[in-house]
Amino acid sequence: MDGVPTTSRRHFLAAAGATALAGCGKVEVGEPTPEYDYEVTHDETEWERYDPDWEGPTDPPLPADVEVEVLVENLEIPWDLSFAPTGELFVTERTGRVHEFDGGDLQRIAAPDSVIDAEALSPGPDDEPHWETWFVEGGEGGMLGVAVHPEYPDAPFVYVYFTAETDDGTVNRVVRYDIDADDPADTAEVLVDDIPADTVHNGGRIAFGPANYLWVTVGDAGDPDLAQDPDALPGSVLRLTPDGEPHPDNPDAGDPRVFTYGHRNPQGIAWLPDARPLVTEHGPDGRDEVNLLRAGENYGWPEVRTREEYSEDDAYAHPLVNTAEESWGICGCVFYTGETVPEWTNRLVVGTLIGQHVNVVTLNREGEGPPRDGDAEAYDDSWYDDALAATSHRTFEDVLGRVRHVEQGPDGHLYAITSNRDGRPRGDTFPRERDDVLVRLGPAE
Repeated sequence: MDGVPTTSRRHFLAAAGATALAGCGKVEVGEPTPEYDYEVTHDETEWERYDPDWEGPTDPPLPADVEVEVLVENLEIPWDLSFAPTGELFVTERTGRVHEFDGGDLQRIAAPDSVIDAEALSPGPDDEPHWETWFVEGGEGGMLGVAVHPEYPDAPFVYVYFTAETDDGTVNRVVRYDIDADDPADTAEVLVDDIPADTVHNGGRIAFGPANYLWVTVGDAGDPDLAQDPDALPGSVLRLTPDGEPHPDNPDAGDPRVFTYGHRNPQGIAWLPDARPLVTEHGPDGRDEVNLLRAGENYGWPEVRTREEYSEDDAYAHPLVNTAEESWGICGCVFYTGETVPEWTNRLVVGTLIGQHVNVVTLNREGEGPPRDGDAEAYDDSWYDDALAATSHRTFEDVLGRVRHVEQGPDGHLYAITSNRDGRPRGDTFPRERDDVLVRLGPAE
């Protein structure tokens, strides 16, 4: 299936950039949205994946007989996936669009007119080298994260995080749309504005957590010092209400929307079955990390990132995983609880960019025997966060190329998207003629 839709059931041009916007709270643009009859609960124990007694597997995740099924071809740098409770899948393209995929048709539902003018490399062809060009127009910005309201369709809201053009330069924004309105552009609400933006380190992942609060990962926008300022948004993870207000129990110090700070470029967020949050974040010259988040903690960037620095300073939260000099290009992730691929159940499944593989990270609690076979990478030195023992295994190496995000579907399958047209492929293998793609990972027939 081609990634360019021929019909547009809910197409609109959002007027998010038409009005000057300021402040840290919700800003309405155009007409107010209708009142909908829905109720949002904030009890994490009602989360369908909640399991406080979960156990980390002790057997290796590989081998596993998993195959790739291509669902959509020729997307332009897809960046995020979000499933609605009713099964619809929303997909963003960094070039400025949001699509809905219902298993058959791909429908464009949003193309904000204020999103920056990002571009994508042309696909393939497979038989000609496509050398690294490093950056395309827009750098790492553009249309990034997407999240669906947990009470959808009773609350027909889709949230996006994107880099916007303003009279004063570029900023990142979190915007909410009512996609059932007659004119959805009139319902645009900017929930978070004036997040510093740059050609690098925009963060951008957004997702609703187990208690139905909205989480936002924010990069340092190329200014590492801002990550150490809890009053600044760059280099932080935000926890918000569905209306964009601070979570009532967020830490008191700093900006009331900030849950944790000291991050470099977090681009993945997931939750353990006991509802504890994890983030994945890009490091400098390797040193990618998986971190277990605790409210108010400082995760060290740019003060610490190496074994020596962490060993000498306990003032900062330590990582579960740090890849040292090796770069995964760690990106979007999901803690997989499905049973379609039973070998991967209760493991963190992570997309990697420069690593061009899918990484399966097993997290074990005290008393569990980690799966330390010959292919395992163990993160068990004393300077790691000892809350969980982390072990990683690689799969699908150089099969899909740059894997931007992996998500669990309501059918128990895993879904992934690639970013092979973003100007930063490795070598001459990608992009291929079909890139970029949305794929489903499931058991081989």
